Amino acid sequence: MSKHKRHRHATSPKLREVEISELLGVVERARSAPLSETDYATLKMALDTLGFLTQELAAKGTTIERLRKMLFGASTEKTSAVVGQSAADNGTAATDANASLGSVAAKPKSAGHGRNGAASYPGAHKVKVPHPQWHRSDGCPGCQKGKLYPLSEPAVLVRVAGMAPLGATIYELDRLRCNLCGEVFTAPSPDGVGNEKYDETAASMVGLLKYGAGLPFNRIEKLQQSLGIPLPAATQWQLVQHAGELLESAVAQLIDQAAQGEVLHNDDTTAKILELSRAHAQDVETTDGADTRTGVFTTGIVAKSQGRTIALFFTGQKHAGENLADVLAHRAAALAAPIQMCDALSRNLPRDLQTIVSNCLAHCRRRFVDVVNDFPDECRHLLQTLREVYKHDALAREQKMSPEQRLLFHQEHSRPIMDGLGQWLREQVDDKKVEPNSGLGEAIGYMRKHWTKLTLFLRVADAPLDNNLCERVLKRAILHRKNALFYRTQNGAHVGDMFMSVIHTAELNGANPFDYLVALQRHHQDVASTPAQWMPWNYAQTLAHLGNRLASPA
Repeated sequence: MSKHKRHRHATSPKLREVEISELLGVVERARSAPLSETDYATLKMALDTLGFLTQELAAKGTTIERLRKMLFGASTEKTSAVVGQSAADNGTAATDANASLGSVAAKPKSAGHGRNGAASYPGAHKVKVPHPQWHRSDGCPGCQKGKLYPLSEPAVLVRVAGMAPLGATIYELDRLRCNLCGEVFTAPSPDGVGNEKYDETAASMVGLLKYGAGLPFNRIEKLQQSLGIPLPAATQWQLVQHAGELLESAVAQLIDQAAQGEVLHNDDTTAKILELSRAHAQDVETTDGADTRTGVFTTGIVAKSQGRTIALFFTGQKHAGENLADVLAHRAAALAAPIQMCDALSRNLPRDLQTIVSNCLAHCRRRFVDVVNDFPDECRHLLQTLREVYKHDALAREQKMSPEQRLLFHQEHSRPIMDGLGQWLREQVDDKKVEPNSGLGEAIGYMRKHWTKLTLFLRVADAPLDNNLCERVLKRAILHRKNALFYRTQNGAHVGDMFMSVIHTAELNGANPFDYLVALQRHHQDVASTPAQWMPWNYAQTLAHLGNRLASPA
């Protein structure tokens, strides 16, 4: 059979994690009694998956390497890694865009030898060390003639010490008792030390470890126990649950400001909530397998609003488009429709709400990467063509062009490239150079079908090329899912979403997420009354103003 001929893909089966022991249990129960609806659904999913993989292997002649990529993803999809570096590439390194901006020198090698300097430790405690022997205006011990004066830049020594993520201090308060009346007098606690066992920093650190670094509660518990400062997993949950209640006002403000954004990215990844899984199992038993939504997803929404970047997370049974619609419900009616970047799945679109939809070039490109082994020449041509467009976009970022300047730059340099690529795509089909049902034919068909939305960056200012920003944000939720596996309840998922939204938005705007979490909790009453003053990009100024106001005399 020709490499251009193949059957169409089978529909990808729905994903669900099933243990081998569960499947074996289904088989054993089938020997003695008819299958229940739950067992039938489990077995059918397993067979659908087997059939899908079998057809893929037969249709594409998939190698073990490609099957691994299909199941687990490729480590990199850079053009040089996918198709290699050809001699022609070396001769076309300088593009027309480079020529118009002047010759761009090769990127210089980074200075240093990999060590982090003192400037890389903004959170470190600084200690000034005076010279033990010599001072300002002392005579020079060397030449015996001059006088010493301080240099503007001191010598720097960085000392890194290990410690437990959460520390503890035991205050032993003196107690005195009268030998006559028996009354006991206890020393007061130090200033700033309340009666609560855990302060805001404890909840902030647990939240940062759990929802920022992906460490499950039980791992934090083991680490703390081994370091002599026990912190049970149940206590950790109580801390973050209480802190989550104090974060509600700030997260609501983030949602409101994200809704006013000029560009919004959205996408989904799978999630698991045990509470919903059990509820679905009961529904299957009581409704005889009625068609209900069973999937659970974490939606990532990234909004660019007035030069700020806001990341939001929503976990539940709603798709990305439905969650985006909930966010856009807070949008001011006078504002124009925003640009929406997503892949071409219909569930990513908000129903009944108008957006200027731009589709992801990276998703489209990946379809050609998947068939590069079967169609190396054609895929090389497309990947190298798109590489030039991405080079132009990188140059626009380097030059810090405004959205309007970037649009004109792409129209001048990228439009001819994309027009040529569009003509090449039409020729492949019209001249019957490719079988429409082949892997390459389907990739070409996808690109032609969504061509208008894939090339929005050539017509609308600030339209992005791809949805990679949102996919990077979703790695936060994927890391949590990989380590913790699931949320127990919908409330637990909501708390996790709030922490991830606050932590990642702070990081995207250059703020310290730990300090930000502490500030939101310690000043939660002010946050509730004026949440717009407590965003990651302005809370430090608000704290300074608040400190000056408290320090000034009444």
